[in-house]
Amino acid sequence: MKRTKFIKLTVILAAFALMVTACSNSNNKEVESDTNKQVNDSLDSEVSTVEITDIHGTVVVPVNPKNVVALDNRTFETLSDWGIELAAVPKEVMPTDSPYVSDEAVQDIGNHREPNLEIIAAVNPDLVIVGQRFASFYDDIKALVPNAAVIDLNFDVSEESDTPGDNLINGLKNSTIALGQIFDKNEEAEKLIADFDKAIEEAKSAYNGSDKVMSVVVSGGNIGFSAPGTGRVWGPMYDIFGWVPALEIDKATSDHQGDDVSVEAIAQSNPDWIFVLDRDASVSSTSNAVPAQDVIDNSPALQNVTAVTEGNIVYAPNDTYTNESIQTYLELFDNLAKALTK
Repeated sequence: MKRTKFIKLTVILAAFALMVTACSNSNNKEVESDTNKQVNDSLDSEVSTVEITDIHGTVVVPVNPKNVVALDNRTFETLSDWGIELAAVPKEVMPTDSPYVSDEAVQDIGNHREPNLEIIAAVNPDLVIVGQRFASFYDDIKALVPNAAVIDLNFDVSEESDTPGDNLINGLKNSTIALGQIFDKNEEAEKLIADFDKAIEEAKSAYNGSDKVMSVVVSGGNIGFSAPGTGRVWGPMYDIFGWVPALEIDKATSDHQGDDVSVEAIAQSNPDWIFVLDRDASVSSTSNAVPAQDVIDNSPALQNVTAVTEGNIVYAPNDTYTNESIQTYLELFDNLAKALTK
């Protein structure tokens, strides 16, 4: 009888020991699993952000952010080509054929004169891309979304530089590189930059070094002067490509409608080439728009100018005024190279 009790007690103790061991192993596995999760989370956090240097300093930005607001006109086409979804954009100052404009799921914050910045806060973004027309709202936006990464990709093409024209070239390249890092599109960014460099060299080689160039902005049926070095879109190209200006004036600006210089003065400079930016072609709200080509063709003062008589006129892509992306300049430089080598 005692022996039987002893055997039962031994069996019970053995079973208890097995249970303790099993629990211990289970706990160890749970601890190990938790530890691995913490390590993986730590590793994930290390590879899921990138440091972007903008005009204000260094910003830590999440890679492939889910909720993105973009306000920089120089970035829309790149983001669209890469299939990046956006939560909000300023539709009133974007090309009308942009997929973001027609997408009702993308919120519209309006234009840069009276923007509805509260929409930015409402979409709870992980990233806000500021630049160009919205650069002045940088501090306001940071205050509105303190938990979001806010980067300012703005650059001034007219700012003094050791190498004239570099501000435009480097600004577009740096923005493209930054977007590639943020959205894991580094190869695509490198391809864009390589194509951009090639287009610059081809346009530079196509110019004969002596023809006189006149650049203008057409707005509301009027022709404005786009000055070498500072003029809207065309200004930096005089330095980049070594163009000889047909006309130079004191205190020139980068005014969006061009400087106020008479058409007669433009005609008297007798340029060999006229390069035209049609401001109204990409602004859907403009009610008094007249196509730039009609304005040039119907200007009595320009009819005997060499550029007109020889058909040496190049028009920037219609959406240039609201789409100064690297793709836009690629297209423009290609058009210049083809025209100048004809």
